[in-house]
Parts: sequence; structure tokens; C-alpha cells
Amino acid sequence: MKIANIIKVMALAVPMLLASCHSSKPVVTETKPTPPNAVEQAEFMQRVSANTLDAQFISSKMKFNVEYGSQQITLTGNLKMKRNDVIRLQLMALGFVEAARLEFTKDDVLIMDRINKQYLKAPYNRVEFLRNSGINFHTLQALFWNELFMPGQEEVNSTMFSKYNTVLGQEDVVINYEPESSKMAYSWLADSGTGRIKTTNIAYRDRQKGNTQLNWEYQAFDKLGKKMFPNNMNITLTTPEKAMKLGIKLTNVGNDGDWETRTKVSDKYREVDIDELLKRLMAL
Repeated sequence: MKIANIIKVMALAVPMLLASCHSSKPVVTETKPTPPNAVEQAEFMQRVSANTLDAQFISSKMKFNVEYGSQQITLTGNLKMKRNDVIRLQLMALGFVEAARLEFTKDDVLIMDRINKQYLKAPYNRVEFLRNSGINFHTLQALFWNELFMPGQEEVNSTMFSKYNTVLGQEDVVINYEPESSKMAYSWLADSGTGRIKTTNIAYRDRQKGNTQLNWEYQAFDKLGKKMFPNNMNITLTTPEKAMKLGIKLTNVGNDGDWETRTKVSDKYREVDIDELLKRLMAL
């Protein structure tokens, strides 16, 4: 596939993932409800929280696969993250040319087209579906770091555990959070023994426009420091009109912090308006 087409599909993937706040069913509706008592729920939620990594940095090589309609792209690259600060994905074309850079900070999203020297940068609150759903940097960080989150909050602490509902299955526990007077629903599937999160689901139900669902699955856990971290992440976004699958495979995962946490955009790059870009991409 031509590099120009790679950029187009990658640029489309990011807004779609960011827009993924819409589904008819959270991940685990087939599980027979067995609600635990309050003490059991608190103990299990503490077990889930205990899996939070102690690291400040995560860095790795990355293989990135995109399936969108009949198009399939496989790129290599790097994933670099600093807790509560930045998530950066560098995507390489032909194995050595940086084709795109995606950088998420607390304040904004930066998408760079390295080949055509274009970029867009915008705060989260400029994108309506992000602002209305409460999805922000901390939600994205929790997805990449394999952690529980509370929409609109910077972190989850023990005082929030009672806001979730847990349902015991045969081998796993379903954790649900559904805000009152909201079309949103959030679900996590966690191992009943370790409390390790296996799947995160973000769902939105809309009777008029249809339902949308983001499913983020974690596999191939390996040690990172004293905790376990998933080396494979499989992401599926389903909307009434489109479906997209992304696969992220990590290698050489470590805690390297020797890198600049902000990208400086050269004057040679042309800024693209986010509203105009999203409208054009969503019409494809």
C-alpha cells in the first residue's frame, strides 16, 4: 500500500477510536448474575487496583495492524508513555520512515502526517463526542495501561469502588459502571483470582443513530517490574456504518524515560483544521 494511503487510514483510525463512546451490549451480558456482598466487592476491587503498575514510564517497540473494510495495514513503530503526562505512538512505513506520530497529553491531541508535513492539534473539549462522554487523557491512559477508570476523573481510588457493580462468573468477574441519565455503559472483564483486567468495553446506545462499541482486549501478560503488563492489545470499534480492528503487539517492553515528552512541530508543517478533517474522514 502506498504511504499516502497508510496516512489516510491511520488518520481515520484515530478520530474513530476517540469517538468510540457508543453499543447495544457491554461485553459480558451472557454471565449469570451472582452479585457479591459489599465486603466481597470491596475486596475484589482492591485486588484489581493492586495490579496498577508502579512505573512512571513505559516504552516498547510495536507492531501495529489495522483492518478497515478491505484494507489491511501492518506497520512497525514505538510506543512511549509517561504516567499522567503523555502517550505517544510513532508509526513507521517501510521499516525505517516515520510516517505518522500520534501524541496524547492532558490538554490536547496531536496527529502528525510526517510524509505530507501536515498536522492537527486540538484540545479534547473541541471534539463534541469527547466532551459529552467524559473521555479524556486519563481514560485513554487507563486503556493503554490496562487499568480501571472513572469517566471524567483523573484516577480511581478506594472511595469510588462502591460506584461500580460486580457480577461473579465462573472464572471471571464483570465490573460495570453505568452513569445515571446517560446512554453510556462501561464494562470490564477481570480474572477472579488475580483481578487482572482482560477486556474493557465502552458502549453507547442511540435509538436514532444506532449503537457503537469499543472493545479493548488484553493478552500475553508478562512481567514489567513487579507487576504484569499485556504485550498484546486487540481493539475493535463497531459503529452502525463502519467496523475497524487494530492490533498492537509490543516487544522489548521497558521503563526507558530518556526521551523528550513533547513533540515540537516544525514551521514546515501545515496545520489542518480538526473539524474539517473529521467531517471529511467520516464521509469516506
